[in-house]
Amino acid sequence: MFKMLKVAILVIPALLLSFNVQAEEVSKEQMKGLDEQVQDIKTDVLGMAVELNQLEEKLLYPSDTQVAVFVSLGGGEKFRLDSLEVELGGRPVATHLYSFKELDALRQGGVQRIYTGNLRTGEQELKVTMTGKSTAGADVRRTQSFKVVKDVGPKIVEITLASQTIGFKDW
Repeated sequence: MFKMLKVAILVIPALLLSFNVQAEEVSKEQMKGLDEQVQDIKTDVLGMAVELNQLEEKLLYPSDTQVAVFVSLGGGEKFRLDSLEVELGGRPVATHLYSFKELDALRQGGVQRIYTGNLRTGEQELKVTMTGKSTAGADVRRTQSFKVVKDVGPKIVEITLASQTIGFKDW
């Protein structure tokens, strides 16, 4: 009996140790599986967020009434653009103060979408006011109005800014 007790005392810890090792292996495998599942869920959530943003844009700005206004600088312009105000259909739709990084991006040929919204069909007035400084340091403030003709379907308008003029392109 003493011999069986001695064997049991030696065998039981060995068995418990082997069960512990197997439990650790299963836990590591389960953890890897859980990490992969979490990554898959993150990917799915990001994909759904993109789809939701696209759906929201379609719902808020249907293609029949959608209008988008873009801003660019004329080639080689060195004046400092400080701010831009845009009115469409007699109401203000966008105001923007420019940082040095944004101005640098525009000087390098970048284009900014300053407004996306809905516009009823027909002829609308687009009024653009820009403020800034000329290369000589003088204050620059220009305001110009344009006519936008909105038909059924999306409309894209580009405003090109220069130190002396404001250009308009209807796409």
